[in-house]
Amino acid sequence: MASHERGETGAQDTARHAAPRDSAAQDRAEDRKGGGSEDRADVGVGPWVGAWPSGDQWDPDLLREGDRRNVVDAYRYWRHEAIVADLDTRRHDFHVAVENWGHDFNIGSVIRTANAMGAHAFHIVGKRRWNRRGAMVTDRYQHEHHHPDAAALAAWAHAEGLVLVGIDNLPGSLPLETHDLARACVLVFGQEGPGLSEAMRAECDVVLHIEQFGSTRSINAGAAAAIAMHAWVRRHVFDQHP
Repeated sequence: MASHERGETGAQDTARHAAPRDSAAQDRAEDRKGGGSEDRADVGVGPWVGAWPSGDQWDPDLLREGDRRNVVDAYRYWRHEAIVADLDTRRHDFHVAVENWGHDFNIGSVIRTANAMGAHAFHIVGKRRWNRRGAMVTDRYQHEHHHPDAAALAAWAHAEGLVLVGIDNLPGSLPLETHDLARACVLVFGQEGPGLSEAMRAECDVVLHIEQFGSTRSINAGAAAAIAMHAWVRRHVFDQHP
């Protein structure tokens, strides 16, 4: 599969849970930072029409002013904390880890897909600061962990009973399409270009590649991550066996 086109280290594994938002206005401001269409008035919904609904999940500011955030319709007008709490009841058993040694712009895309596929959490390995722009604020609804290096990620994963599954087209790697992915696992991605670091390759329990049929040696890291996450969903949500 893709040679994931790798990446100041921080403290030992630190979890940064989805931070509570102080107000709808702050949420909208952060959505606009995410770039893209979130700042357009034709995205989302306007002010609530009619009597306001009852329940702790509703945000009065959003009901009054409208909701332009990058959320599915079922979460329109919900408070940020309520969305995170609801997602926490049904997140999947796979995690996503990305090496961050060079501030790769693709990381945001990987994290956005992790949100869409219901990953349990995402992990940044290497530099603590990462390029969030491509995430389109979807990281705010997930749980973020940081590990200073591959060994720290591996120690955490094995303590949690999770299999480290590297995704890269390396000699000796196995095809993702015919591999029975473990339910409790961490899908590990390197950076655009170098792919998985040598240290990370040594820590992975298995390395898988995505079969390709054209002339290019690799595919974009964000695209490869989406394919791998969807393979997990097909196996463990839809019970499709390789």
